[in-house]
Amino acid sequence: MDSNTGWREQLRIIVFQSDTTAGRRFDKILLVTIFFSLFIVVLDSIESVHKDFGWLFTYLEWGFTAIFAVEYALRLYASPKPLKYAFSFYGLIDLLAILPGVLAIYYADAQYLLIVRVVRMLRIFRVLKLSPYLKQANYLLSALRGSRQKITVFLLTVSTLVTVFGTLMYVIEGPEHGFTSIPKGIYWAIVTLTTVGFGDIVPKTPLGQILSSLVMILGYSIIAVPTGIFTAELANAMRGQQLQHDCPVCAKDTHEQAAAFCSRCGNALFAKAGSGEDQQRGKADIST
Repeated sequence: MDSNTGWREQLRIIVFQSDTTAGRRFDKILLVTIFFSLFIVVLDSIESVHKDFGWLFTYLEWGFTAIFAVEYALRLYASPKPLKYAFSFYGLIDLLAILPGVLAIYYADAQYLLIVRVVRMLRIFRVLKLSPYLKQANYLLSALRGSRQKITVFLLTVSTLVTVFGTLMYVIEGPEHGFTSIPKGIYWAIVTLTTVGFGDIVPKTPLGQILSSLVMILGYSIIAVPTGIFTAELANAMRGQQLQHDCPVCAKDTHEQAAAFCSRCGNALFAKAGSGEDQQRGKADIST
């Protein structure tokens, strides 16, 4: 291995791995730099602060952009597959963290797009060793996939209801009471059905107020529907994930949906799976 290859490998360990002292130090410095760059962007959006310190923030932002550009170049150089990194999630985010600073030369307001750097704070999961907790997101994704059809039907039903209620309110109230069109009535129905109640459009006639009361009461019952659907699917996803666990005694990996004990050795699948003596006894039974 020549000196150039050795230097490139050391650089790859520093910029891509967080399980070494140098890698953790690099990521921590990077996160602090990202945080301060975000802080500068937020402060610069305040008109009174921008008026007095806008010139300073401009220089600081150029400095941050240069730092991130150098970091991006180092990652491309150190990566064994530069194109794969460039089109990866973090690679695209790293590139987007630089582009707004360049676009700001031509479009002044483009500097506020630098807030995209907050996504780069996801690296904190690597630094603090929190990546195992990200696996819990699989439960949510599984629940979303499982409830997709039910939620779609629910949204179509709600869309039909707000269209009907909006049309009825347009007919009942009319333009003289603010319901100038059916889309305006649909907007009112959505606001009322979701119990937001902006109050910019309100029914004036007794019949319109009765309809409004019905829509509000219906809204309370409808809100609970998607929550119940998602909660049920989440419970199923978590239960299904549990059943994918191997038996702690015989390592069997498939069981019935409602199984609490292993069908091969009889040991408990959950809740500590029995004592140590029980597990040893189960292993002895299997061996015989």
